[in-house]
Amino acid sequence: MKPAGHPAARLTALSRWSTVPADALPAAALFLATLGPGQVLAGSPWLLALQTALVAPLAWRRRAPMTVLGVIGLAAAVQWALDVQLPADAALLVALYTVAARRPWRHTLVAALVLQAGVLLAAARWAPPGQFPFTAAALSAMAAAALMTGLWMRVRRAYVTSLERDREQRARLAVAEERARMTRDMHDIVTHNLSVMVALADSAAYVRHSAPDRAAAAMEQIAATGRQALQDMRRSLGTGRAASGEDRFGEILQPAPGIAEIGPLAERMREAGLATCVRVAGDSEAVPVAVQLTIYRLVQEALTNTLRHAPGARADVRVEVSPRRAEVEVTDVRDPVVLGAPGFLDAETRVSGPRSGLRGDGRGIAGMRERVAAYGGTLDAGPVTGGGWRVLAVLDLGAPR
Repeated sequence: MKPAGHPAARLTALSRWSTVPADALPAAALFLATLGPGQVLAGSPWLLALQTALVAPLAWRRRAPMTVLGVIGLAAAVQWALDVQLPADAALLVALYTVAARRPWRHTLVAALVLQAGVLLAAARWAPPGQFPFTAAALSAMAAAALMTGLWMRVRRAYVTSLERDREQRARLAVAEERARMTRDMHDIVTHNLSVMVALADSAAYVRHSAPDRAAAAMEQIAATGRQALQDMRRSLGTGRAASGEDRFGEILQPAPGIAEIGPLAERMREAGLATCVRVAGDSEAVPVAVQLTIYRLVQEALTNTLRHAPGARADVRVEVSPRRAEVEVTDVRDPVVLGAPGFLDAETRVSGPRSGLRGDGRGIAGMRERVAAYGGTLDAGPVTGGGWRVLAVLDLGAPR
């Protein structure tokens, strides 16, 4: 609990009292509108006091609805005992409305029953001879109107609050989804490009004395890979969306990679020492951009795992697309012929990690599963008969996302 002098406590107290001036103005207007004959002011000060007791508590009606209704009801009881009729009894309807709009159901029920009892007593005393049923019905209708209006306001306020909460929840979910997307993209970009750069650096170090020109080419490729990584990171983070089509670093913004960029990706993997074969079937241009990016990231992550954890392997990439389905398969197999494949190092001299279980720290596989799940698809990653590793992803392009 915050101390009384705490700024938050002072702000809370101020917010509670801020409704009093706003409610005092309608209360004053009701007081003036229900003053009655001139004798109220001229010769009956006690009637003026009774009028004030009926109307003045409305200034606190939103701060303490039940208390205000009780005070006004007590004043009305005194009025009934004195056999005095005042138009200011309309304050009871305003108090009942406030209780119905702001207090729990049980409080509303008690308030309605108490007021209905007062209606019957008032009709019994002041109804014209033979008009008790009609007078009681008319007063009850007025009380019911005030009650239903207050209940409607409560339901409306609850509905608006639920809409605001739903909007906030959706905003939080959207932020979490965007954060997860950026995390997956950054993992794929950083892991892939660093793996390629490490392989190229190992190659350059290995041939720096025997083939300086090849070492220089490897260093140039490392620089190009680094620039590509920076560009991919800027695109993923969404920086510098200028209307001129340039980012804040002065570079032309490129579209997100898709199926067409799998070929250049395979070429970079070959330069890093991984023999890669790519086959694409179907009309890739008809595939949505978001799906193409997902397919590209799946292939990128699978090839990166092969480069890091499968020395001497050959990677076969197969992509088949149709209007309602996309299938991506990346298989790496051991092949002695690969030892002489183009690249700066053969498989025996490249540095790579162990091949076992889920390769790496498992985040790459988890990221691929999340990407595939976004399209209602399935992902199968594991060893194949005869040695090797296969990643098979099936995306349902017709599933709601």
